[in-house]
Amino acid sequence: MRPADTSPEAWKVYLDLQRKLSPAEKLRQSFEWSEVVGQFAEAGMRQRYPDADDREIFLRVARIKLGPELFRRVYGEALPDGRRLVRHA
Repeated sequence: MRPADTSPEAWKVYLDLQRKLSPAEKLRQSFEWSEVVGQFAEAGMRQRYPDADDREIFLRVARIKLGPELFRRVYGEALPDGRRLVRHA
């Protein structure tokens, strides 16, 4: 699907370039875009929870990636109320 701010001609050039990529290059691009999306998710969490430390941000992003059920199976009740991190002394 062509982005609204991209001309049909530019989109055709982009698609032609994508078709010329090897499977390894396409896979590399997928990993790079996955990293970019992860960075956006982390930045959003840091903006939403400015007092959170790195561990809390990691857990909040992990909960999004894994979903609530798998998150609980992996991390238990690290974020039980969905808002605050429970810190154990």
